[in-house]
Amino acid sequence: MTLPPLGIALETDQEGVTPPLSGAEPRLHARIFAILAGRIAEGTLPAGSRLLESHVARQFGISRAPARQALARLAAEGMIARRGRGYAVGGIMPQRPAAAPPPEPTRLVPASSWQRFYAEVERAIVSRTAFASWRVVETDLARHCGVSRTVARDMIARLHQRGILRRDDRFRWYAPALTPAYMTELYELRWLLEPVALIKAMAGVPPGLVSALRQRLEQAMARAESLDGRMLDALETDLHVRLLGHCGNQALMESIRLYQSLLAAHSFIYDWAPHLVPVEPFLPEHLRVLERLELGHAQSAADALAEHLRASLGRAITRIEAVARESCPTPPPYLKPL
Repeated sequence: MTLPPLGIALETDQEGVTPPLSGAEPRLHARIFAILAGRIAEGTLPAGSRLLESHVARQFGISRAPARQALARLAAEGMIARRGRGYAVGGIMPQRPAAAPPPEPTRLVPASSWQRFYAEVERAIVSRTAFASWRVVETDLARHCGVSRTVARDMIARLHQRGILRRDDRFRWYAPALTPAYMTELYELRWLLEPVALIKAMAGVPPGLVSALRQRLEQAMARAESLDGRMLDALETDLHVRLLGHCGNQALMESIRLYQSLLAAHSFIYDWAPHLVPVEPFLPEHLRVLERLELGHAQSAADALAEHLRASLGRAITRIEAVARESCPTPPPYLKPL
């Protein structure tokens, strides 16, 4: 079951986390090889077509090295042959797929190395902050992910930007435990800053967005008892990330990002135990905010948002305490308990 699609396109969260990858991501040259081999099989690259390394690199938006590797593999498998400075299609043809659609322009942009591992690392850290505070050791993180310390440092910088990591007085990185006192501090920030950001965001919200969010929320509420963790997390994101993301005040949004560790924690908890209560109380609270926004009552909506966040504090502490009663999963080698 998936959330019903919105009637208009939502903007991508500029600060959103890249979805976790399952398994190793195919290298660029392997992906280019597969695409070109498919086009040769379809006949959209007919016999005699010229393939130049520089043209392939430009088409896919990559450097010439992976383009060169892909062409070399096509030549090794007999699909193309060297002709002057480039190659020409001809020779062994791969099996032609049935009813293949015409090719579309393709650009392959390699993900930054840290992005390939970030989601896994964030979840590993956040899922353990209910139990303790943890120091993150950069060298062990690099070794665990099989990357350089530069890449590990980039991941740590992102974790710091998201409010998940802090630096102690000895400049060591650590993830603070989600104790009731710490969560209270973070929620106080939320109910002070988010209502202001909401009012500012309304000037830049695309027409129809609020109505689309309200309709999606109402459709989800109609089956509230069956919503899973992923759906609940998506509904939280609609209001607290996507809508507030139109604020336009960069300094304010930078301050709001300081407590995004809470959003990451909620995402984990919803996935871990989506049914601690039969119906999530935040659903009607979000609805009150969106209904007031639809009527053009921005201040009233901001007041409803502040009220929602104050009510959420106690529920969040209860959820974290429920997680903490379980056994802490074995930490990865880059996490050391404090």
